[in-house]
Amino acid sequence: MPRPSSSSTVRPVPATQGVGPIPDKLYFRIGEVSALTQTKSYVLRYWETEFPTLRPVKSKSGHRLYRRADVEMVLEIKHLLYDLGYTIPGARQRLSNHPHPSGEQKDLFRSTLGEAELKAIRRELQGVLTILSRKC
Repeated sequence: MPRPSSSSTVRPVPATQGVGPIPDKLYFRIGEVSALTQTKSYVLRYWETEFPTLRPVKSKSGHRLYRRADVEMVLEIKHLLYDLGYTIPGARQRLSNHPHPSGEQKDLFRSTLGEAELKAIRRELQGVLTILSRKC
C-alpha cells in the first residue's frame, strides 16, 4: 500500500468516532469503560482526580464501578479534551457551567396536571390495586 506523500494532509480521527452504544447495564468495570470509550484505564483514573463530577463507586473489593452516567461523562470529557481541544481546567470549567444532561432529569417529574386531576388518577389506581389484590 503506498504511503501518503508529505504534501497530502492527514486529518485526525475524532476521539468519539467508533464508539458504539453503551450497553444497558447498571455498572461497568474500568476495563469495560476503557474499551467502550477507547480510553486507557490510567487516563480514566487520572480524570477521576481532575474532574469532581466523575466519581465511580467502589465495590467492597475496591474495584471501580462506573454507572451509565459516569460512562457518558467520560465520553463528554473525552470530546471536550480531544475533539474540541480544551485544556483540563477549561473542560472542568465547561462541565461546571453546563451540567451533565443526567442532572436535568428532575424536570421530567414535574406535572402539568392540576391537583384535582392527580387525586382522581390516584383514586383510580388505588381501585385497580384493590381489584388486583382480591384476585390473587
